[in-house]
Amino acid sequence: LAQSLFALFASSLAISLVFAIIPLCHNVVVLAVVMAVAGLAMGCIDTISNMQLVKIYQKDSAIFLQALHFFVGFGALLSPLIADPFLSDTNCILSNATGNASSNLPHIRKSLVPHHPGNLSHYDLPMKGMVVTRVSYAFWIMALINLPVPIAVFFLLYKERMVPCLSSSSHPLLSADELAMEARPVEKDELSTAVQRPRAAGGHDDLLSCCQSKNFRGASYTYFAVHITGALVLFMTDGIVGEYSGFIYSYAVEEPLSVVHKVAGYLPSLFWGFITLGRLISIPVSYRMKPATMVFINVVGVLVTFLLLLIFSRSVVFLFVGTASLGLFLSSTFPSMLAYTEDILQYKGCATTVLVTGAGVGEMVLQLLVGSIIHDQGSYSFLVCGMIFGGLAFTFYTFLLFFHRMYPKPSSEMDAASPDKPAVTDDTGQYQR
Repeated sequence: LAQSLFALFASSLAISLVFAIIPLCHNVVVLAVVMAVAGLAMGCIDTISNMQLVKIYQKDSAIFLQALHFFVGFGALLSPLIADPFLSDTNCILSNATGNASSNLPHIRKSLVPHHPGNLSHYDLPMKGMVVTRVSYAFWIMALINLPVPIAVFFLLYKERMVPCLSSSSHPLLSADELAMEARPVEKDELSTAVQRPRAAGGHDDLLSCCQSKNFRGASYTYFAVHITGALVLFMTDGIVGEYSGFIYSYAVEEPLSVVHKVAGYLPSLFWGFITLGRLISIPVSYRMKPATMVFINVVGVLVTFLLLLIFSRSVVFLFVGTASLGLFLSSTFPSMLAYTEDILQYKGCATTVLVTGAGVGEMVLQLLVGSIIHDQGSYSFLVCGMIFGGLAFTFYTFLLFFHRMYPKPSSEMDAASPDKPAVTDDTGQYQR
């Protein structure tokens, strides 16, 4: 926990520093390095926050994962609104060609969607002249908005007495097992199991223990198969999120739909809005529904939505309906898959890194792939690619269900199934079956 909190503190502080530095970068190489640091920091936050929620709340983690990813979507929806007042309505570079180029700016602004800019190569803007822009204020505001996060993490480190040079006189917060028991009432036998768990999971106390080869010795092939198939499902679904939000604007303004630029600009916002709404709805739903069931509904919903988008490919109204539907079905896929996979693998947190990496690689690779296909084959291939990716996600999920059925049951469940087994004590004197 101490290593995770220090990593979260350093990563969240790095993000504030990066956003403060970006407006000061006057060289593209320096900007690339700064953005790479931001990417590393965000990757650490993504992995550690998911992993710690899984390890702390275990079987109750699905609810907290849904809440975590609701705020991810909420941030993606909110950040363009913060930046929008500082985007110029006239060209940022004053020159003789400014008047002719200013008419392109509304189209360029509508091409800027959360995370992924559209194709701007066909717009001509002056590159030399006096720069007049207020966009730097947007970066500095985001840096200030993020600053309370590292402060809060440092306060948590202080309360948990994990800062070497500072000592807190107050009592530390609840332990991980006490947090899990606060979230869900437990029986007496579960209480003893919770007390034993930190000692039994000694091989997974270290933040990097999942990378140690000793943890893989004697593991069955289904152990690796569950990791791989789970990551492949998220490779496809998060890849769909990236490619859809990145290219839906370009698809809408091209033939045969030919949606006007201003109306097409609402599609990415609608998509992210329904992703955020779906994650909010999933918080109470995950309390009643198993993660495996939620993932099944998600992948089937994505497949059916793309099929209907292909059938009604000439309907602008259904494009908006399908975009909203796709956002809802994709919204809870990641947290539900994470909860389901960790449930199979006994909540050791090792699968989280594999799944987060698979999702990130999918969002990067599929976006590049779809962009090149659209460039060569036309805009209709955008929906065809989505249909193929949805079908692959469903196929990999079917394989995951198969490997889950073959995965060996944990010894604790086998022990509980044999009531005649005598109770034994460990070296701490606690009784367990």
